Amino acid sequence: MTRFMDVHHGVKGVTAERMREAYQADLAIEEEEDVHFERTWADPESGTVYCLSEAPSAEAVQRVHERAGHKADEIHPVPLSM
Repeated sequence: MTRFMDVHHGVKGVTAERMREAYQADLAIEEEEDVHFERTWADPESGTVYCLSEAPSAEAVQRVHERAGHKADEIHPVPLSM
């Protein structure tokens, strides 16, 4: 399993409640793709949201996000971390 950081652009004015709802939508179906979303961050001013996950592939991450209604604009593998 590899860790991935995905990025969503254009979510200006995102609130904690809206983030929580999107995160819960991902968690509700993540097991179907063998994905585990670990954490999410957002900058309401720029409209950028970041999600850290562990998954078999970037495509699996994208499938979960698409099904949950918020396709990622970028997905990057993060093979090294400290």
